[in-house]
Amino acid sequence: MVENHRWVKQFPAAVLEQIDAAVAQSAGIDWKHINRQNFPLPGSEAYFDDVREELENGSGMVKMRGLDVSRYDQEQLRRIWYAMGAHLGTQMFQNNRGEVMREIKDEGMGVGAKLYGATVDASGRQFLSSGARTLSPGQLRFHTDRCDVVGLLCVRQASEGGVSKLASSATVYNEILRRRPDLHALLCQPIARSRFGEEAGGEHVAYDLPIFGVRDGKFTSHFSLTYIENAQMLPGVRKLTAAEHEAIQMLMAVAEEQCFEMRFAPGDIQLLNNHVVYHGRTAFKDDVSTGQDRMLMRLWLSMPNSRALPEDHAVLWGDVSAGKPHGGIAQPAVPVAA
Repeated sequence: MVENHRWVKQFPAAVLEQIDAAVAQSAGIDWKHINRQNFPLPGSEAYFDDVREELENGSGMVKMRGLDVSRYDQEQLRRIWYAMGAHLGTQMFQNNRGEVMREIKDEGMGVGAKLYGATVDASGRQFLSSGARTLSPGQLRFHTDRCDVVGLLCVRQASEGGVSKLASSATVYNEILRRRPDLHALLCQPIARSRFGEEAGGEHVAYDLPIFGVRDGKFTSHFSLTYIENAQMLPGVRKLTAAEHEAIQMLMAVAEEQCFEMRFAPGDIQLLNNHVVYHGRTAFKDDVSTGQDRMLMRLWLSMPNSRALPEDHAVLWGDVSAGKPHGGIAQPAVPVAA
């Protein structure tokens, strides 16, 4: 996967020209109202088709290169990035506040916990939600997001660290099956997760979902240790067995063993199919004085060529049919006026 550079997709010059034309055409339109009609990219269909094909039926990852972010202001970049999401798929909600684009950066002490939630563990130490951890400069463990494809546009990179770590979850699946079929079987059985207060909607605070699943010959793995750990803190949730703990630790170890690292440069766009790729991040250090303060723009996308998911995944994904919008965070119900 690393050696085969088919996953690196350079923007064709014609597509970059169309982006510039659409930026001018869409001036004055708020980025939240950008769509394929008011930000047209004629002639780009083959390029985006190639990206979607690589994500679903190839390596599961794409790096799009060649966008010079220094040529655009912040609002123009938001329009460009949101438009790319619209041309690739359907943008999904990333939290219960209705955000469809999120800046990923160090928000400062306590901001992530306030926005995304925190609790304390059995020892009384603060236990941050996955979303809160994302808005800190700390490392992120291997995980997946709740969408077909997560997209990150690098606007600025940190002075140190902030390296993206990627591992094929299908490779992890096969390696565990080869080495420890007993533990592999446990990862194909339901394991309790917590919604950890990040979601409004969804009928249960905790839910059961296997880490590995297969439907119609297509693999999927949804994994975030934070939500498994938090579920273990909740009353009424079945405690994991020693063998299940061992299986999860083996998954993390094999992912680390099999992963490779990729550092963003400004203008790089990373797209990952969450069904087949785990991602993590090394800790980073910013240097604002030199303009090296890490900031990425994140989109969660549901893809028109997505795979069907196992029926038991509906508790998290909603519609599990192939090619249908699914995933994202459920939104609060809007009261109906009497």
